[in-house]
Amino acid sequence: MTRFALSATLVALMSTAAVAEDVAPSDVAYDDYGAIAQSLTGVAGDPAEGLRVMETRSAGNCVACHQVSVSTAAFQGNVGPSLDGVADRWDVDQLRGLVANAKMVFPDTVMPSFYRVSGYIRPGDAFTGKAAGELSPLLTAQQIEDVVAYLQTLSE
Repeated sequence: MTRFALSATLVALMSTAAVAEDVAPSDVAYDDYGAIAQSLTGVAGDPAEGLRVMETRSAGNCVACHQVSVSTAAFQGNVGPSLDGVADRWDVDQLRGLVANAKMVFPDTVMPSFYRVSGYIRPGDAFTGKAAGELSPLLTAQQIEDVVAYLQTLSE
């Protein structure tokens, strides 16, 4: 009897537990101003991991274009605006939208669309001269949430 009760409880818990799945890049819902209200993962971002993504060349490499005074990354850029105080200028939904696809807010920006897989004009496959197949986003949904979590710490 105890084994049955335990099994029934476990099945009930498993059937009601919410399983967070990443929102696919093509399913992201932007508002009229480019903000994304819904988390892309349902999991809180990790600010330390967000900083790592921002400073890593093979990941976001945000510091190639933006300056972050508290970052120790060398050769920070000045193409984009400084990210110091960004949490005071944008709310979390706006930051998520800007990191995922800044072109929704600033159509002529040179900032990459980090969470987009379609709408490109003739993407190529590296230097092969061939058309690319299916594209992957530059950052994962969790990396977007991590970067946003870090950006939220940058208030003046």
